[in-house]
Amino acid sequence: MSEKGGVKILIAILVILIIAAGVILACKIMKDKNKETTAVTEENKVLTAAVEEKKVQIFKGNDRPIAVMIDNHKDAWPQAGLQDAYMVYEIVVEGGETRLVALFKGVNVDKIGPVRSARHYFLDYAMENDAIYVHFGQSPQAESDIKKYDIDDINGISEDGTTFWRVSDKAAPHNAVTSTEKLLKSAESKKYKTTSTETSVLNYVTNEVNLKDGESALKVTIPHSQLQTVEYYYDEQNKVYERYARDKEQTDWTTGNTITTKNIIITFCDNYTLTDSENKGRQGLKNIGTFDGYYITNGKAIKIKCTKQARDEKTVYTDLQGNIIEVNDGNTFVHICPTDSNVVIEGSEDEGATTSSNTVN
Repeated sequence: MSEKGGVKILIAILVILIIAAGVILACKIMKDKNKETTAVTEENKVLTAAVEEKKVQIFKGNDRPIAVMIDNHKDAWPQAGLQDAYMVYEIVVEGGETRLVALFKGVNVDKIGPVRSARHYFLDYAMENDAIYVHFGQSPQAESDIKKYDIDDINGISEDGTTFWRVSDKAAPHNAVTSTEKLLKSAESKKYKTTSTETSVLNYVTNEVNLKDGESALKVTIPHSQLQTVEYYYDEQNKVYERYARDKEQTDWTTGNTITTKNIIITFCDNYTLTDSENKGRQGLKNIGTFDGYYITNGKAIKIKCTKQARDEKTVYTDLQGNIIEVNDGNTFVHICPTDSNVVIEGSEDEGATTSSNTVN
């Protein structure tokens, strides 16, 4: 081999070594970048999770709420779906009974009920939540007001037999049930909007609200009428209130678990008997204006003002200084009861009990 040929081979070897070194270096750089990208991705996931964790969980997304009339006669107990609702309103109807309207948003609930007929003043709380209103039958005034206010409603009486069904373990009329899936299919078939950008009625916050200046509220007794009294007992470990009615623990029909709530709101405004041709003792509600009330959470209670300017406007809940109250991120039971209701809020034995005068100064 000539000297010239040897030089060529040496150059070729050097070129190969340089290329190989470049490939190795490039691979190392790519590997390091991949590691960095993976680390950044994981970090972003953690940060995203942290951000999501700080967002309100009880009321989120653009799913339109669904408001379902729930039977509250003792023969209807236990009820299904109340624990899955973000808000439940309880109001007096005829005979001293109460009914509930449970609001669902962005949840899948397989059984809700028993579903009962509409009363016109419950429409106010469907409207202020921009909700589709669900019922099984209706009073004459409810029928009229549904048309008057152009309410998107689903009436079990006029459905096709698949949206609602009757169960065998309860007797009629306390045995009609439905599900969120069936209701959404019905809503879509009726061309109702199923999304909403409306903000929540309550001012939910992610930081824990402890009402430091509030009075102790370990037991709350709320008489809606001579027939219906609700009691809540504070579970300090889980920071929720357990619900009882007529001295009976309220449980979920599906799970058997005790019904609990994070927040309790009481509004004092009077109901009255309607003078209609059917003479069934149906009620009306004087709920337009500013009324006294309480906000109760985490074992404490404060006096509040509850203002509703029109039937289709949101209720505004403020403290006595006029500030909109901050509400814990959790489910809420709203009790609308007469101004002469003898609400009792009890603390520990040392702290005693407060009987509501229903006058907030």
